[in-house]
Amino acid sequence: MQKDTRWSTGWSIVRLLAALLIAAAVIAQLARSVSNAMDSGGDVATVVANFFSFFTVDSNVSSVVVLTIVGVLGLVRSPAGVTSSFALGLARACVATYMIVTGVVYNTLLRGIELPQGVTVPWSNEVLHVVGPLFLLLDLVVGTAPHRLSWRAVLGILVFPLVWIAYTLVRGPLITNPTTGAAWWYPYPFLDPHLVGGYGGTIPYIVGIAVALGGFGAGVVYVGRRRTAHAVAAAPLVSPADPAL
Repeated sequence: MQKDTRWSTGWSIVRLLAALLIAAAVIAQLARSVSNAMDSGGDVATVVANFFSFFTVDSNVSSVVVLTIVGVLGLVRSPAGVTSSFALGLARACVATYMIVTGVVYNTLLRGIELPQGVTVPWSNEVLHVVGPLFLLLDLVVGTAPHRLSWRAVLGILVFPLVWIAYTLVRGPLITNPTTGAAWWYPYPFLDPHLVGGYGGTIPYIVGIAVALGGFGAGVVYVGRRRTAHAVAAAPLVSPADPAL
């Protein structure tokens, strides 16, 4: 038990440091985006709204919130207290899935897309798309074992991405692009109907996103279930009459 407590405390501190790094990366990129908008005379409010319309940003902000909550609880509770909450277990599964998918999609599909000089903060970009996703994967594998979720949790994991897609497609044609002046704005080219042959062209991408998120979500739930089962199997049996209680 003492070893578990030390591990929980140490990893909780690591989680809080990771949350701080990711938060700093989000703030740095937001500051750069706002600065660029002000320098060019753009609509700052629209730029800020667009910034928080990126799935990457939403995933990273969510991970900061969840890592902070789990990190603080790990410092003030026993390891069992951190893993007993279904809501927190589902939140951990969600942010792990979103961040892992963010890292995979960016590094396989979007890394090669060149942006104008000065648009991104290089170190922040790497934290948001590489370091953060890798840490959430590491936390899933070696962090405090999460709450054992049922397979239905995969449906819960899909709720936010599907709402985000609907929001993106509805909002897109209502926003003027602050950079190009086009009468629409979409955070990613594969969701822009003007680039994929209309709204029908977005359907394969939406299906692909849902399948990828469902697959990775199922993997995250599977790892959590396996780790929880192993933790229970390895727990020592203690008699209720044991004076140590």
